[in-house]
Amino acid sequence: MGPRLTSLPAPHHGPFDPFSRICPGKGVSAGGRDGHASTMAKYLVNPAGVRHCRELIDAHQYVVSSDWGESQPSADDQNAFLDNHSWDEYEAWHLGLTDGANEETKARYAFVYGDLRRVHRSGLIACVYRAAEWDHKDVELAAHDLLQHLDKTRA
Repeated sequence: MGPRLTSLPAPHHGPFDPFSRICPGKGVSAGGRDGHASTMAKYLVNPAGVRHCRELIDAHQYVVSSDWGESQPSADDQNAFLDNHSWDEYEAWHLGLTDGANEETKARYAFVYGDLRRVHRSGLIACVYRAAEWDHKDVELAAHDLLQHLDKTRA
């Protein structure tokens, strides 16, 4: 008889988050994917972010091919940006607003799409993916529309 196989503990089936720096609020509602109750942030489309992204695309201020994991702004990058820019300028780099979060806090802004200088196509793809994954349909559609606009602009 061969080696005896023992049962291993079940893997954690909680939310997998390869893009955790893109948006906070990774929990799922009761009966969600992992079957555990937790709260999920609600996101509203940020008109200032959509407008700024579209303006940058129209001005050809974008990166077509990048590794979003390497390009997305880190917490230190965001803090440095805030040291030299207003909260309104920071807000413009995000496609989502966290419903109920305090103004002028980083928790208020979600779904960053660029490196705080240029739009990244990979950032828009990540926004579409994350918003779709967690059923934030309005943000998903806004990001998808911007991605299509970028692709048409560069064609």
